[in-house]
Amino acid sequence: MTDHVVIAGASGFIGHYLADAFRGEGARVSTVGRAGADAEWDDTAAIARLLDGADLLINLAGKSVNCRYTPANRAEILRSRVDTTRELASAIRACATPPPLWINSSTATIYRHSDDRPMTESTGELGEGFSVSVAKAWEEAFFADDLPGTRRVALRMAIVLGDGSALVPLRRLARVGLGGPQLDGPWFSTPARRAAGTYHAFRTPHGAQRFSWIHIADVLGIISFVRDHGDIHGAVNASSPNPTDSVGFMARLRDVLGVPFGLAAPRWMLEIGSALIRTETELVLKSRWVVPERLKAAGYRFEHPVLDRALRDIVSR
Repeated sequence: MTDHVVIAGASGFIGHYLADAFRGEGARVSTVGRAGADAEWDDTAAIARLLDGADLLINLAGKSVNCRYTPANRAEILRSRVDTTRELASAIRACATPPPLWINSSTATIYRHSDDRPMTESTGELGEGFSVSVAKAWEEAFFADDLPGTRRVALRMAIVLGDGSALVPLRRLARVGLGGPQLDGPWFSTPARRAAGTYHAFRTPHGAQRFSWIHIADVLGIISFVRDHGDIHGAVNASSPNPTDSVGFMARLRDVLGVPFGLAAPRWMLEIGSALIRTETELVLKSRWVVPERLKAAGYRFEHPVLDRALRDIVSR
């Protein structure tokens, strides 16, 4: 039982889920964020008062990457992760009794595009490009300072499945017959996108790009497991031990929804559509093949290790 949990960046669906779950366990939950939170960003003294004596800090702060990677959005994606992490570190240094555990969100996108082998914490290779550079800077900020009283764990989360996640638009597409795989292919580039690291180069055909995922209930389970295992620190892959690919994921989703077919989306269609809805094709075309080596070695048992059952659980709710 954790008595006082502080969640920074709790406004998203993961934050809401965790806050409700910890409150359901009887914990006191406080938040750090914008207006309406118990402590607001840029008020480091207030954040320090909130953290002093707390049992657990969870940081989820960061602008959504579901946007076009314009210069302004790229700057805010980076700033909203690195600056908030640094401010939390400053607040912890000001605590008389700092929280013994700080779990910071990170991302499985930190690894390279991988369709040849899975990426683990010990053998995974970090990638290149804008999204990877953000992930690297985020973790560097997290582990930079000496915080002797606080154990730190960076959760490299795969795509989180739950009510309010990336699953929502995919369900909508599947229900109208557009629930086939996302097919990569050649696409033109520009010097600006190459320089910014936002151009996705064609690598994996036929919808075979890997799709690593995790049920939101296991995000909570992993946090609780890490809390109870004081020997775990550093980077931890938070992903199901059974990743799939784009073809397999969309097929399982159609099965769960009772949709008999789904048209595939080729690269040209994805590029036009992503421009219209102001997002990036990298989010569905990068091959993320991540497995939870450290969690499995430590004995964590996934509540939802199999995609079909995980999707059925979410859809049934």
